[in-house]
This record gives sequence, structure tokens and C-alpha cells, in this order.
Amino acid sequence: MLLEVAHLVKRFRKVTVVDGVSFSIAAGEILGLLGPNGAGKSTTIQMVMGLIRPSAGEIRIFDLPFRRHRGEILRRMNIVSPYLSLPPRLTVQENLDIYARLYGIPNRSQKVAELMQKFDIEPMKDKLVGRLSSGEAARVGLAKALLNDPQLLLLDEPTAFLDPQAAARMRETLLAVQREAGMSVLYTSHNMADVEQICQRIVFLHRGRVLASGSPIEVTRAILRTEVPTPALQEVYRHVVAGGVR
Repeated sequence: MLLEVAHLVKRFRKVTVVDGVSFSIAAGEILGLLGPNGAGKSTTIQMVMGLIRPSAGEIRIFDLPFRRHRGEILRRMNIVSPYLSLPPRLTVQENLDIYARLYGIPNRSQKVAELMQKFDIEPMKDKLVGRLSSGEAARVGLAKALLNDPQLLLLDEPTAFLDPQAAARMRETLLAVQREAGMSVLYTSHNMADVEQICQRIVFLHRGRVLASGSPIEVTRAILRTEVPTPALQEVYRHVVAGGVR
């Protein structure tokens, strides 16, 4: 397995927000991490990224224990999130160049140029990031995240602030990039249509614990406790939020 999370726990003082979560991602797999607000999704991603330390449990990435190989592991992964903004007073090209330097990318000018062309952002290379539309900013953020050719990509609500057309384009781009590079993806979203289209397996969190895991149809049947013919993750989400699961 490319990523293994075992019995992960995170406590903030006396409050346990992640309570014994375990899951894994195989090479080339897209796994969805779902759940209502407060389920522990963001905290889990922050622990996988090394932004906060677990209270208990183990994270292994690339078959290496995260705590002992943090730097080596982080060089081989990246994250896309609309909540992580780029410096707004720098241009698109300046931002990408700075991150390419930080990641130690060889031939960084060539790499930046390739990604700008790939995501159709070359025409806006001299535009300040603070003046980009949500769709433009999303494409720049994805280009930034692919500078180091990550083997593991974390996608935290990547279509959160996009209109339907921009969100559809983002999904198509993500799937194309993932297939081309064969990277593994950990995907979180409140858009259940996104998840049904993109994710091969799902881990559904509720109150810090794994409520169900498996394919979209398996998770739907496990939580709704009915033999539905097709995935219905939106209904699953409403059911959990409404208190249908104890």
C-alpha cells in the first residue's frame, strides 16, 4: 500500500476529534474521505500532511514511517485546496517559479512553462493571483501541486468555490492528470456527485470514527441498510447529518 493509516487518534485537550481511524490507499487509487462537518476529515488530512502530530496511531507513506522520514515523504507528495491561497500580490508565473525553487525542481523554467500550457494558464502568467477568478485560481493551484510530480496528491474540497462549469472542467482535468501520472489520490469533498464520479473507494467518517468503507455502492448500502441498485451518496450524507446513524 502507498498510504497506510492505522488506529489514528487526535485529541485536543479533552476532545477527541479523530478516534481510531484506519484506512489505506493502493498505488494509483483514488480514495474518497467523506463525512459531515466535524467528522474529522480535515484533521486527518492535516496529520497525513504532517501539519499536526497524532495523539496515537501510525501513518506510513511509501512504506516509510512518517515520523522518521517526514522530509523524504513530503518531497514526494502535494496538496490542492482552495483554503490554501497563493501570495496574491505575485503573478501566476512568479508564484509557480517560487514554489518550483522551494521544491528544488530541476529545469524549473521548463517545468513551469509545461504546466502553464497544460492547464491553459499561460495567457494569464503576468496576472496577479489576487485578481484571478475562482476557476483560474483552481487551475493555478493544481499546477503548483504538480510541480514536484507527486506520487500522492491530497485534494481537499478542490471544487468548493467553483461554478458547475468550472467544477466539471476541474474534475475532468484531475482525472486526466491522475490517469496520465498514475498517482494515488486522497479526495475530500461535500459534493457527492464529484465523489461518485471520481473515487474508486470511500471512507465515510462520523464523529471521528469510520462509519463505513468500500465502493460507493457498498457504502450506500451499509449506511442506508438497504439494497439500492446504484450509489446514493447524497442520500447517505443527508441521512447521517439528520441523525439517522447513532
